[in-house]
Amino acid sequence: MPNNASPQADEVELRPLSARSVVLSLLLGLHPPELPVKDLVGAVEPFGIAASTLRAALSRMTAAGDLRRADTVYGLSDRLLDRQRRQDDAVHPGTRSWGGDWEMVVVTATGRGAAERAELRTALTRLRLAELREGVWLRPANLRRTLPDTLGEVAQCYTARPGNPARELAADLWPLGAWADSGRALLAHVAGAHSPSDRFAGFAAVVRHLLADPVLPPELLPADWPGERLRAAYADYRRELAEDVRARGLRA
Repeated sequence: MPNNASPQADEVELRPLSARSVVLSLLLGLHPPELPVKDLVGAVEPFGIAASTLRAALSRMTAAGDLRRADTVYGLSDRLLDRQRRQDDAVHPGTRSWGGDWEMVVVTATGRGAAERAELRTALTRLRLAELREGVWLRPANLRRTLPDTLGEVAQCYTARPGNPARELAADLWPLGAWADSGRALLAHVAGAHSPSDRFAGFAAVVRHLLADPVLPPELLPADWPGERLRAAYADYRRELAEDVRARGLRA
């Protein structure tokens, strides 16, 4: 496929469904993120996961700190509750009208090891900042949030108005065309998927894709940006899945 070609619906990146991935995806989409084991058994059945396989996975996940257990109820650990908050924010990001200002974070700490540098890069990326050049991170100030105080230990935070045209700067900072192409391919895939496993894997990929959405002001986005359609499709699926889990629990 040429480099400038758009991905097709059958070319989206789907990860195989393991018992662990299904349990985590189910719980990450629920509020509160916990289920009795009998409900989990019924919830994973449509994906071809046997009860014995599920119980073994639950034991491993509890030992690894992914889950906490209270009697027969399993829920997300504190570490994964933070992941759920990021996922919820990806599906329903808090935004505000944009007046042209940008957030700028300039990394000032020196002498850090590779692991610390990688951890900081991950943290800044999760804040939906993008690196203009080494140590200088930017994004439009259209998110309804404040940067964490801990950033002050390693960086200086500013409000800026870059001289570059805003649309050009956004296009330089994020691969907007590629993100939009992949998003449209995911929408086509989930619309055409019929088996529970295909739909589940497709929407898991939708969530991962939304986590990488820069959530830019509309005036900086290319035409036919699929972000809101992806969010609406996933929100509908999450409601459907939660209703199915509840219904299976009532029948059990």
